[in-house]
Amino acid sequence: MKSRNEIDKKYKWNTEDIYKDWEEWQKDVEEMKSLMKEIPQYENKIENSREDFVKLIKLEEKLSRILEKVYLYPYMLKDLDSTDQLVSEKLQEIEYIYAQFSVATSWISPKILEIPKEKVEKWIDENDEIRDHKFNLMELYRLRTHVLDKDKEKLLSHFSQYMGAVNDIYDELSTSDIVWNEVELSTGEKVQVTNGLYSKILDGNKNQDDRRKAFEALYNSYNVNKNSYAAIYKGILQRDAAGAKAKNYKSTAEKALEPDNIPVKVYENLISSAKENSEPLKKYVEFRKKYLNLDSYHYYDNQIKLADYTKEFSYEEAKDIVLKSVKPLGEDYSRNLEKALGEGWLDVYETPNKRSGAYSLNIYDVHPYMLLNYNGTMDSVFTLAHELGHTLHSMYSTEHQPYATNDYTIFVAEVASTFNERLLLDYMLKTAESREEKIALIEEAIGNIMGTYYIQALFADYEYEAHKLAEEGSPITPDVLSGIMTKLFAEYFGDTLVMDELQKIIWARIPHFFNSPYYVYQYATSFAASSRLYEKVTGKNYSIEEREEARVKYLELLKSGGNNYPIEQLKTAGVNLLEKENFEAVAHEMERLTELLEKELKEL
Repeated sequence: MKSRNEIDKKYKWNTEDIYKDWEEWQKDVEEMKSLMKEIPQYENKIENSREDFVKLIKLEEKLSRILEKVYLYPYMLKDLDSTDQLVSEKLQEIEYIYAQFSVATSWISPKILEIPKEKVEKWIDENDEIRDHKFNLMELYRLRTHVLDKDKEKLLSHFSQYMGAVNDIYDELSTSDIVWNEVELSTGEKVQVTNGLYSKILDGNKNQDDRRKAFEALYNSYNVNKNSYAAIYKGILQRDAAGAKAKNYKSTAEKALEPDNIPVKVYENLISSAKENSEPLKKYVEFRKKYLNLDSYHYYDNQIKLADYTKEFSYEEAKDIVLKSVKPLGEDYSRNLEKALGEGWLDVYETPNKRSGAYSLNIYDVHPYMLLNYNGTMDSVFTLAHELGHTLHSMYSTEHQPYATNDYTIFVAEVASTFNERLLLDYMLKTAESREEKIALIEEAIGNIMGTYYIQALFADYEYEAHKLAEEGSPITPDVLSGIMTKLFAEYFGDTLVMDELQKIIWARIPHFFNSPYYVYQYATSFAASSRLYEKVTGKNYSIEEREEARVKYLELLKSGGNNYPIEQLKTAGVNLLEKENFEAVAHEMERLTELLEKELKEL
């Protein structure tokens, strides 16, 4: 693993686009502190003064835009090096200020709700300066039963910084303080099994015993602290349950979904449909077990390729492939993607103490940033396409939406990323240089369905059950959490998969469970939606005119940011996720691809 200093700067973030140094950052911090002092003066004015109402809305937006920059700057730097003490201090400083901001603004929503809705609508329509805020302001009235009076909201806001402390503990335990174990592979090579290397071993090592060693090494890094992870997660579950009760929600699921106006039924439809239609998943695992000639099939056998295909892609090759793959979306999309691939927007390679995984985040007044841990595998090429999907979504949203409605929901976000993965898959299938490569790509497609749909539905199922423990006051221990995982793996995989003892603790190494509760289900719903949209944009069963209309509608979805409810945005784009058959179609596609894979392997 190279140090950051050994890596060319063109493969690293240019955080100077946000701030040149801490001195410049501090200036914005001080401005924010100063502006926050202005907020109280409006508390007894906005009910009867349109002018003061407008001033307050504009002030709150200005503060939010500054806060976005001053918070994300140290947050991103900490992701690059979790051991940097100065960065940790700055992040704690801004977290404290953020808590103060929450307290200072806690009275605003309750106070606005004292004003008749019709009066606020009239003020908005009469004033261009705040017309962009209409959707969000009207949302306050829709959700008014979950807004407490100003004293209660202020009281809750005092706990905002404390409520995030459990997340910080998880991040430190799983990043800064985690000890990676070393193993000796069958080749005699000794390696330290980090998250990045683990994925690479599972992707390319044909020796099942090596995969087992890597699995045990990685999972033992978490298992050694399983009691701490369980305690942290218990704190998160209890926090969420308390928050739901405090805000008058029936459940934590309702509290997570209601702000985006998503019925809990959509969540329940997903997990019930995934379980009811899990036969293609079981058949695929059985097929893999037979083809790999394994006596027993384990979770760590899921990634190894059936064909002898170990090609590695340089990062430059990956960029070129992804760029060519998005041509069906038009010249403007391609130009934007090329811009996103320029210097300073991506942090590409794994380095010591860098956060694992990948993400894309957007700073409205700067530009998006992408974090990768690129390792040259085919999977990492698809990860690049995935994160660029998010980034292009952000670019289009920023260009076409004002700040008030630029932030699209997570529910829609994964449509753009998985759509790009499908574009990449089709392009690489068409340009495959060998049958082995074609087989590897079909496997990639099936793997996407397994990982993005079935596994994420299983994880969503787990979160649903885990949160119910806290809602019902049931015990939450490592064994209880592992027991839920054991039950769900049996329900989704049947007896096709051996559930290793260490596999049960997978809940400890899924950051989304700890940092973004009720997030993962959206991978699966978005996968189903993007599959349907992709079919309309590129499908042979549609005319040229119909495909062009679908392409335009898809780009309009990316441009719409957060200006409507996500379910409605997707309906406008051409897919209705309230219809259960959208989920069932994913299972049918997996069955089709498995048959195609069997056919290709027979001809190998």
